[in-house]
Amino acid sequence: MTEDPGAPAPRRAPRSTYRLQITAGFPLQRAAELVGYLHRLGADWVYCSPLLQAEPGSDHGYDVIDHGRTDAARGGRTGLAALADAAHQAGLGVLVDIVPNHVGVATPEHSVWWWDVLARGADSPHAAAFDIDWDAGGGRLRLPVLGDGPDELDALEIRDGRLHYYDHAFPIAEGTGSGTPRQVHERQHYELINFRRADAELNYRRFFAVNTLAGIRVELPEVFAASHTEIDYWLEQGWVDGLRVDHPDGLADPAGYLRDLAGLTGGGYTVVEKILEPGEELPADWACAGTTGYDTLALLDRLLVDPAGRDALDELDAELRSEQSGSVAPWADLVHDSKRAVADTLLRSEVLRLARLVPDLADPDRTADAIAEVLACFPVYRSYLPDGAEHLAAALTSAQQRRPDLAGVIADVGAEVRRVGTEFSVRLQQTSGAVMAKGVEDCAFYRYPRLTSLTEVGGDPGVFSVTADEFHLEQRRRLADWPDGMTTLSTHDTKRGEDVRARIDVLSEIPADWAEAVHRCLARTGFPDRVLANLLLQTAVGAWPIERGRLHGYAEKAAREAGDSTGWIDPDAAFEERLHALVDACYDDPVVAPAVTGMADRTRPFGWSNSLAAKLIQL
Repeated sequence: MTEDPGAPAPRRAPRSTYRLQITAGFPLQRAAELVGYLHRLGADWVYCSPLLQAEPGSDHGYDVIDHGRTDAARGGRTGLAALADAAHQAGLGVLVDIVPNHVGVATPEHSVWWWDVLARGADSPHAAAFDIDWDAGGGRLRLPVLGDGPDELDALEIRDGRLHYYDHAFPIAEGTGSGTPRQVHERQHYELINFRRADAELNYRRFFAVNTLAGIRVELPEVFAASHTEIDYWLEQGWVDGLRVDHPDGLADPAGYLRDLAGLTGGGYTVVEKILEPGEELPADWACAGTTGYDTLALLDRLLVDPAGRDALDELDAELRSEQSGSVAPWADLVHDSKRAVADTLLRSEVLRLARLVPDLADPDRTADAIAEVLACFPVYRSYLPDGAEHLAAALTSAQQRRPDLAGVIADVGAEVRRVGTEFSVRLQQTSGAVMAKGVEDCAFYRYPRLTSLTEVGGDPGVFSVTADEFHLEQRRRLADWPDGMTTLSTHDTKRGEDVRARIDVLSEIPADWAEAVHRCLARTGFPDRVLANLLLQTAVGAWPIERGRLHGYAEKAAREAGDSTGWIDPDAAFEERLHALVDACYDDPVVAPAVTGMADRTRPFGWSNSLAAKLIQL
């Protein structure tokens, strides 16, 4: 049988990938030099971090500032061509990470679209690209950059035809540059506000709660086209064989976006960074090969956990919580309360914007209260109505049970969300994922260290372990539904590397000994946040020998993310002094240091076994 020369080539899918973080210090040209090594290692495709022009000095690349350029510092088009040539000559494909949800706006003068919007306001040809509620800001875009001083606007200066606030520079609209800096500021299309006001008063959509990453409306055809011009060029040149889509849950219409992207790639290999909760299915109509593999990571972690250790680790966790606060909160309540706190603080701006979209529902405060409760009760990151309608129903039922005083308003909110395609329905679905990420990944995970290898992106620590039979059943389903989806054990977003988690898993086999070590350390130090101490000690054992400075940095981050004893905005200096003393004790104290090193020595060989087993199963 002869082949039809006009038939499209079958979509090529990788057997394995090797991710490279492309930076100014490790540009594409250097990556090209590694292709031979990657081929010998057995990698099938080279997988690159984002390559579009990013904020100056950005090492991660997720803060794109110009969609029309391949980042010069990362090697530019010349470097990508060199990598593609080397990879293709060796028989390898090239996969590139793309960021359709947001752009970087930390340095406005470099962010091409953002600068124009600041200069021209709603009349800018790029204004429609951003999710800005101009009415809420009185016709101005609010920028949360001012400090806490009583007269911060007195620090404004006019230099080089721009308005400056210390290191920040902003454009001056045509014809508005006369007078004092304060007077000039009052005439601009933007308003500089105190950074604390961002939580409740911001009027543009962000990536989660990151003020320096502004969401864009890629659902508009003109914005899709403009934000994919360089990506289209890569595909036309044959440099790129597949795409990894960052944060699809932030998009207004992920399924529609993936259809548009498939049209651009000709059906090329595409995977999405989508986190699935246990039992959740990826929408069947998404034009992609599957997820980036967090679901597989969660299963592999739990396959190596000894279920016999659960009761003892539960008991330790309950003891520490009781010692600390006198009460014990189940994981489900901890998740709800963390998400509700996020909806009421970090993402209050988004909740209030949703409430403004349904002015006829009760009074504004009750409407916002009901919306926040629904968001806190969502069992998954988001729905994609009509896909995921069962998750919305579960959220509404749970919200009404928790807040019977709001039952009627919650029902009205549900009716509004079910009106698929309305601005309110779309925005609530975009927002629920952000509430989940900030409330669970970046808060509750740090408050629930029963076994910290399970508090990982894509995993539910309420699920302690899985059996081999359960694992195989899931793999049969995966083979039938998404055979070309990615697997992973570590990514740039995982809280801990796979080898650290593999060693921490061993604690499930010796839970009584671990509990004794934790109690010994706490008795010695008297550290007040007992739960956080358990998290920190597990981290030290899992990563040992870890450099002292790194453990200090991690401890501070973990404590502030947990938010129980200190925080990011107003850190508790006295508590953090005791926290750093606990870290030092892991190295210097005659009781704590031997406890940490002894547990590390004991778990190390079994951690090696777990690491090799996990990698073998993944392959």
